[in-house]
Order: sequence, then C-alpha cells, then structure tokens
Amino acid sequence: LVLELNQVIIPTYGTVPDQQNLHTPEWADFDDKPDSLFFNDGQRRIDFVLVYEDESKKTTHKRSDRKKQKRKRQVYESNLINNGLQLEATRSVLDEKLIFVKVHAPWEVLCMYAEVMHIKLPLQPNDLKTRDSAFNWFSRLFRVDENIIKPEQEFFTAPFQKEHLSNFYIQDKDTFFNPATRSRIVHFILSRVEYATKNNVKKFGINKLLDTGIYKAAFPLHDSSFRHLSTDPDCPSERYLLYREWAHPKNIFKLQPLDFIRKYYGEKIGIYFAWLGFYTNMLIVAAVVGVGCFLYGCLTKDNCTWSQEVCDPNIGGNIIMCPQCDKACTYWNLTITCESSKKLCIFDSFGTLVFAVFMGIWVTLFLEFWKRRQAELEYEWDTVEYLEQEEQVRPEYEARCTHVVMNEITQQEEHVPYTACGKCIRMTFCTSAVFFWILLIIASVIGIIVYRLSVFLVFSAMLSQHISGTETILKYLTPQTATSVTASLISFIVIMVLNVVYEKMAILITDFELPRTQTDYENSLTTKMFLFQFVNYYSSCFYIAFFKGRFVGHPGNPVYWLGKYRNEECDPGGCLLELTTQLAIIVGGKAIWNNIQEVLLPWVKNLIGRYCAATRSEKVVPRWEQDYHLQPIGKLGLFYEYLEMVIQFGFVTLFVASFPLAPLLALINNMLEIRLDAWKLTTQFRRMVTQKAQDIGAWQPIMQGIAILAVVTNAMIIAFTSDMIPRLVYYWSFSVPPYGSHSSHTMKGYINSTLSVFNISDFKNASKPFSPSWFGNQTTCRQVYRDFRYPPGHQHQYEHNIYYWHVIAAKLAFIIVMEHVIYFVKFIISYVIPDVSEKTKSKVKREKYVTQKLLHENDLKVVKKTMGKIADKIFKGVDSTFRPKAE
Repeated sequence: LVLELNQVIIPTYGTVPDQQNLHTPEWADFDDKPDSLFFNDGQRRIDFVLVYEDESKKTTHKRSDRKKQKRKRQVYESNLINNGLQLEATRSVLDEKLIFVKVHAPWEVLCMYAEVMHIKLPLQPNDLKTRDSAFNWFSRLFRVDENIIKPEQEFFTAPFQKEHLSNFYIQDKDTFFNPATRSRIVHFILSRVEYATKNNVKKFGINKLLDTGIYKAAFPLHDSSFRHLSTDPDCPSERYLLYREWAHPKNIFKLQPLDFIRKYYGEKIGIYFAWLGFYTNMLIVAAVVGVGCFLYGCLTKDNCTWSQEVCDPNIGGNIIMCPQCDKACTYWNLTITCESSKKLCIFDSFGTLVFAVFMGIWVTLFLEFWKRRQAELEYEWDTVEYLEQEEQVRPEYEARCTHVVMNEITQQEEHVPYTACGKCIRMTFCTSAVFFWILLIIASVIGIIVYRLSVFLVFSAMLSQHISGTETILKYLTPQTATSVTASLISFIVIMVLNVVYEKMAILITDFELPRTQTDYENSLTTKMFLFQFVNYYSSCFYIAFFKGRFVGHPGNPVYWLGKYRNEECDPGGCLLELTTQLAIIVGGKAIWNNIQEVLLPWVKNLIGRYCAATRSEKVVPRWEQDYHLQPIGKLGLFYEYLEMVIQFGFVTLFVASFPLAPLLALINNMLEIRLDAWKLTTQFRRMVTQKAQDIGAWQPIMQGIAILAVVTNAMIIAFTSDMIPRLVYYWSFSVPPYGSHSSHTMKGYINSTLSVFNISDFKNASKPFSPSWFGNQTTCRQVYRDFRYPPGHQHQYEHNIYYWHVIAAKLAFIIVMEHVIYFVKFIISYVIPDVSEKTKSKVKREKYVTQKLLHENDLKVVKKTMGKIADKIFKGVDSTFRPKAE
C-alpha cells in the first residue's frame, strides 16, 4: 500500500511550481438551478466543495499574510488539478467575499484511487437465498415501506483492480461509484496534496489549510433539501427520504433503514446507529422486567412488616431516635420516616434481587448478540477484511517534525517531533496531568460531602422535629430528605460544569501528547475522557452506595471529617432510597441537558444564520451555499454520542439494583436520541465524509469492563446498601429461639431488635444535645442506622453483638455466591453463543469462492492459453530439429 501511495502521490511532491505554471480552476456563474449537483455543463458531478474568502477583500489580516495565504491556496488548487481533479469556482450569491470551488473526480482518477484504497466494489449479484426468520411477519410491521426506500441489492464484492475491470458489475460508469464513495476518494486526495515546503518538510492536506483559515470549509454536498424532493428528476433525493422515513418524529416506533443510512453517510455512521438501535431494542426486555419488579414493590409495600412497625404509633411512635448532629440537633421520633420507609419498600424488595441477577445475565446477552449482529454487518457492508488505508499524519504532528531518526523497517531517515527521551517526558507529564484532574474530581465530591455534613445542621434547625409534631410537611420533608435532594441537584450541576472544563483539559493534554495519526488521537482522547466521565458521574453514586454511613462510630463516640464535621448517617432503612434519588436526578437531568446541548444549540445557530441570510437577499441560493450555512460536524464526529451512550450504559448496569426504572428511562431517552441524532444529521449539519468502520472500536472493551464491574457493584449494593440481608438474617435466625422470642419465623419485632440502644448520659459534652422540655423521663435513645451493638449495662456495651457478625458473614457469603453464579452463567452464555453465525460464515466463504473464481481463475485460463500456444511453438521447433532428413 505504501508503494502504491508513493507511486500516486509522491510525484506531485516536487518543487512548488512557478506562478506562471500554476493551474487555476475554471470560473462560472451560478446557473439559477438551486438543486443542481453538477458543474455548469450539467455533466460533471460535484464530489466536494471548498470554500474560501477572497484574499483581495479580506480586511482582518496584513497584506503580506494575505499574499502568503493566496499563494498556498493557488499552489494547492494547482496540485489538485495535477492529480487529475477538475475544479470550477463560483462566487457566492449572498456574500461576494466568499468563493466556492467545486471539485469533480473523473472516471480515471476514481479507478486509480479506488485501487490504491482497496475499496470493495460489486462483482456480481449475491445468489445466496436468504431465509426469513419466524418473526419476519412481526418485524415487517415496523419496517420502512419498501415502495419508498427500496432494499439495496446485495452483491459479492472484491477490492477494485483496474486490470480486472471487465470482471466487475459495471452497468453505468456514472453510477458505479456512488456519491458517498466518490466523496471519500476525493477527500483522500485532498488530504494528501502538497501546498508548501518549509525546511525540506512538505506541508500538505486540507485539514491544515482549514486550521490556518486559508479555507473556511470543505464538505461533500447533500443531494437535496430535507423539506422537499429535488427539482432534478434524476436525483434520488436520499436526504429527503432519510428525513421523512427515519428522522421525522412520526417514525419513533419504526425500525431504522440501516442499509440506506450506510449508503448515504458511510459505514462509521451506519455502525453507530445500528449499535444504538440494537441497544435500544435490548433495553425493551430490561425495561419490562424492571417495571415488573417496580410494580411488584408497589403491590407488596403494604405488606412490608418493618415499614408498618415504623409507622405504627405504638411501636415507631414510642421509639426515640438519637440526634444526628452535635448540639443543634435534637431527639426525634421514628415515625417521621414513615413515608420514606414506604417508598423504600418499593425498591428494597425481593424483586430487586431478581432484577439484579437478571441484569447481570442481560448485559452478557446484549454484548454477545451484538457481536453476532456486528459480524453480519461486517459482511453486508464489506468490512470483513477491511484494510485501513495509510493514515495521514496529523498536521500538528507533522509541523513539529524537527528531529531525524532512522526507521527500523525502511532503513531510511524520517522526521519525528521528539526524541525517545522527549517522548518519555511527554507521557509522564500527560499521565500526571490525568491523575491530577481525576484527583480534582474526587476533591469536588469531597466538597459535596462537606456540604451534606454542614447543611444538615441548617435543615435540622429549620425543620423542627418534635415527637408530638403532626404537620403534614414533616411526613415528606425531613432533614435527611432535604439534604439528599439539594445535594443531588448541586452534584448534578457540578458534574455538568466540570464536564465542560474536563473536556477542554482532556483535549489540551492530548494535544500536548501529540499523537501521530487521527486514530491514535481519538483512542488517547477516548481513554482520558472516559476516565474523567467515569469518576465525575459515578463517584457520588459510589460514595452513597458504599461509603456513606459506614464509618460513623456510635452516638457516644462519633467519627468526624477533618476533625470538624460529624460523618453522615443513613436513614434507618439505609442509603438505598438516597442512591435511587441521586440516580433519578442524574440520569434524567443528563438526558435533558444533552438534548438541549446537542439539538437546541445547532438549531438556534442555523435559525440565526438563515434569518441573517434572508434579510440580506431573497435570491435563489445554490445547494453548495445552502450546505455551507449548516453546522460543521466537528473533528471528533460521533465521539460524544458514543460517550453519552456508554455513560448511560454504566448507569443502567452498575447501579440498577437500586433503581429498576433506569432501563425504562434509558429506553425512552434512546428512542428519542435515535430520532434526534437523525434529525440533527439530516437537517442541521453538513454532510459528513464517509468513513469505513469495522466495529464500534474501543467502546466494545469499555462496555465489557463495565459489564464485569456491574456484577460486583450490584451484589455489593444488595449486600451493603440495601437492608435485605439483615432482614433475612432476622427472619431465619433471630426471630426464633435461641436469639428471638417468636414461636415461628416472622418479621415482627425487626425494628425494635435492630436499632441499637444508647444511654443519653454517655454523650460527650462536645456532642450532647440541648434537652427539650418534652423529653420527660426518657434515659435512652436509638441509633439511627443498623449497627447491632450491645445495649448499655452489658459487659461489652456499645460493642458489636453476635447479630452484627451473622449479618457480615451473610453479606460476604451472598456476594461470593451471587458473583460466582452470574460469572458462571456469563461464561456459559459466551461459550454457547458464537460471535459469528453459521449463516454469515457461509456467506463469507461463498464470496471468497466467487471472488477467486472470477478474478484468479480467469487469469489462470489466460495464462494457460498463452503458455499453451508458446508450448506448441516450442514442441514444433523441437520436432523439426530431430526429424530425419529426407533422402
């Protein structure tokens, strides 16, 4: 491939031609055909558009700078023409400063570069019969009407070779290379053509010219308006069909026309929407089971014995709880938590355990079936043996190539931006910077924790809690609830703000790291951004789930943060409800924020642009100028869409045991996300250059890592965050003799048995509360959380009792059993479900056979035929030499 590139490209890298030898584009006026996709002659198709501002009309740069920019542009355009491309320039209709350079690639250029890029093209129609699945009749109800978007004909394909041109399925040279392939080939050329030489280092590529402002934009054209069909009867109006049958909100329940999306936008866009659609479909099953578990909790909450005891005035009403902060907080009645205990019964039920186990299996099924689906798409979209073309060196990398080293492979000198020592220093600095910012995120989480600890005192003073209090608000707004909700909202705002900061920092760190190619750049940025986002989004959830209320001591000996703030305590029912609140706010808020950021902002920008254009002129505007006023897609393309969905995938899997409605919220969000992303691509953004992609890249192993971690987190949430294990231990062991007094297994007496007793005379002066007048003769209070300690007066008072050690043993045993069972099932599923189906394997083998037969056996026949003639001549010559002479 390198040799082929050298043969094609390197000859154009000679000395920059003199001014009089420069080739210039043809000039043409706009022909008043707004939907035209051709040069003014109506024959040559526009494959790409370059936009620049006329240097003679610029006022923002020095004259010398304008001359240099003009010179580079002229050299670049001349070299494009030398490479065989044809250019036509037209001045803007709305802004006379702008000039649009239309680029056309002739047949010969397309053939030459298609061979260099190993583009697969049709050999013959696919003759394998496809068997309809048993559910085909059902899926047909949700498919796009085949009379509107006709199914793409399937072909056997092979890498294009010009010498085998006759073997390829060419019915019309104008349509053999579709518009997406044509623009991809032209972009390949644009990215490799030289425009200057400095210090024996060649400067080349459209990306660098865009970065320096020599060109304002470079993009392929949409084929029509999304609002109506093209006025050109020969135009298929694929953009209009995509908007009508895919991006429009009315299609929210329809399946996506993936082959049509791939045809118009390329494999990289197609594989994203295929993955997002597959993920959304799999969420349907998870959402149904999650809603079922939620309804089960709603139906059984009235039978929740421990909640009934909390709300019972004869049981919970007689239990006095110890203050939750020093001095300012007072004693309070357990019945205040009645409403929160009822809500907790919905989420902390047996259905939660079933759903957690189910989700551990579901995520494995999702990943394994996606591999199969991905293998099918690899075959159908000709990426099974995809060979990535030689990637262009990033302009930022190439600009810093000042050191000379010896290439071990080619044994030739090449320029690099840093020595081995310099690279080591850069990597050390970048790694240190990444860890520094991660620690900064953790510091922000600690700040939220300090807020929780300090503001709880304020809410405790504002929301006066009395045993005789009967105000309705106290049933719902307790100091714990107020602190939890406000902290969750602040945490969400901090997360959203930090996202913007960390995104810029991750880009700065990656820029300083100076990766060589765009793929290396994206992989490096993906790793950093996911680490940032993982810590940023999940750290508060991990704190609530696994740290809050774990290290608090007991009322007579509390644990303090920073020697000042008393550590947080959980609600008497545990921190599960607070974790559920945190997840609901972050997941819901994140979805709303992202949709505003991704959809509303581009729409407002385009609306302002159209308004300004309309006020300037009512003239007919050509297609290339309409597309220019759309938003650019950005260098990172779909990176942020993948990141958003993978973060959501983490919320759906990592903490689903505390929030069974998470899959339902994700399902609703994704159904909207598919259509909003489609609407955004078809209406608000310029058409992207098509790119090949074999799979979803680095996101696949990231999701596999999340799936493995999810089993551990959900097992620990059930064991340590929920109250399920202590209740089961009480039911089976401590409700009956020898530890209990009931004759049969029951949950009665659970609350009274698990809330440890504390003697108020043992309070230290620093934390002793002010005694209210209503306290009377009470001498003890109960600990807020389940801590299972011996009562005052016992020889081991305030030490952990036997119940505590039974619960700890049960929790550890549960985690080990649950993890091993789910991991074993995951292993079995991964082993049983092959990554590639037998049907796909047969198709791949058939295509290889047909390719070999058409391309290689025909050559062998020609060789045999030629060699046979030569052999006949040789044998005739030998025969005449040894034949006896006639006498």
